[in-house]
Amino acid sequence: MDERMDGEVVDVPALQGGDIGAAATMAGPGVGAEEPVVGQERWEELHRLKAEGMTVSGMARATGLERKTVRRCLRQVRWQGYRRAGKREGLLDVHRGWLEERAPQVGYSARILYQELCGERGFTGGYGTVRDAVRPLRKESAAALLTQCRFETEPGEQAQVDWGQVRVRLGTEIQEVHIFVMTLGYSRRAWAEGYEHERMESLLLAHEHAFEHFGGVTREILYDRMRTVIQGEREGKKRWNPTFAAFAQHWGFESRVCRPYRAQTKGKVESGVKYVKRNFLPGRVFRDLEDFNEQLATWQGQIADRRVHGTTHELPIERFAREAGALTPLAGRAGFLAAMPRKRVVASDWLVSIDTNRYSVPWRLIGATVEVFRVGGDWHIRHRGAVVAEHPVCEGRYQLCVKPEHGPGAIARNARLRYADTGLQAPRGSSGAEPLAEVEQRDLAIYEQMLEAA
Repeated sequence: MDERMDGEVVDVPALQGGDIGAAATMAGPGVGAEEPVVGQERWEELHRLKAEGMTVSGMARATGLERKTVRRCLRQVRWQGYRRAGKREGLLDVHRGWLEERAPQVGYSARILYQELCGERGFTGGYGTVRDAVRPLRKESAAALLTQCRFETEPGEQAQVDWGQVRVRLGTEIQEVHIFVMTLGYSRRAWAEGYEHERMESLLLAHEHAFEHFGGVTREILYDRMRTVIQGEREGKKRWNPTFAAFAQHWGFESRVCRPYRAQTKGKVESGVKYVKRNFLPGRVFRDLEDFNEQLATWQGQIADRRVHGTTHELPIERFAREAGALTPLAGRAGFLAAMPRKRVVASDWLVSIDTNRYSVPWRLIGATVEVFRVGGDWHIRHRGAVVAEHPVCEGRYQLCVKPEHGPGAIARNARLRYADTGLQAPRGSSGAEPLAEVEQRDLAIYEQMLEAA
């Protein structure tokens, strides 16, 4: 069969070896489809066949290509690889910097970015253009989170603090317990303690218990943006809570807070909170909050301090041995709370609770609000500006300190002594027969000690 090309009749030679050269991987085009890709080897073969006089139709039949594809290859002076049709990315070029900055702030939402580009920046392109531009930014962000390097600190440099909330059974009721956790950045040794709330008094008391547990203070402590620590920022300047700022100055550490929306920067302590929830709580029962903290302290000493940490691959208690000397020692300083007046309501058993210990006050003050101050090694308890009770600070925790003169039995005893020699009858109301208010249920040992004191 002959074909005409440029007015000449030529014969179609037989093809040797079947297929010619490296073929394109795309199938022949349909309606609206892109032309197939022609490899360099086949492109060279087409030009060789043309030099030998083969027609376009002949080359198309021999190679399986469309005639227009053959003609396109023959028009090319040199081989050109496949190039995708140009996108409208140029429309985003002027917005590129804004897009990279704004995308993390809206969670890489292409829809929100498209709306803002059109409404605020005069973008005239389509949603698909924005979507395609955001996709690689989202992938880069996800990869960065997966591959981020853990921030390590030197011994004694930093501790991290956080709260966790759990609901547990205390006695017969389900109650919420707020767990304070402080984790040392180098050794990963932690101190955890449960409280009824996260108010300032609990936060400061938990700090001082942690300092006592570690035997010192780190140079800086990192926090989430809790209101008891920071009250906000104005013109780039942090506004610290005044009470907490005074507390940090008293103990000589620098307060630091996480950047907004970057809570992962305190990942050490967040891991510690999860560890307490997952390892300490399951299967346990507690009589009350005191029992909760006693069990928690035992667990920390026997389990948490002595397990192989997943990041350091060392026991926290052994690694702490290298960190303890780098902590700022307490040097016998009295706690910040000692100089800070604390309000207490006198319970119906005429006791007030101070740092887990209980101290007596005159029983007539049941239900009244008193203020507690620490003066040296003593607690001074005041009511309406007058000192109504003084007690030495109890060593340890969960101790009881009762003075006989505070109990209701002291009234009857004084009346008997006053009228014993005169033979007069004690006035009514001084016999100590006045009924006591209903008392809370407590350990019977407490009442035995109170009766002995009275």
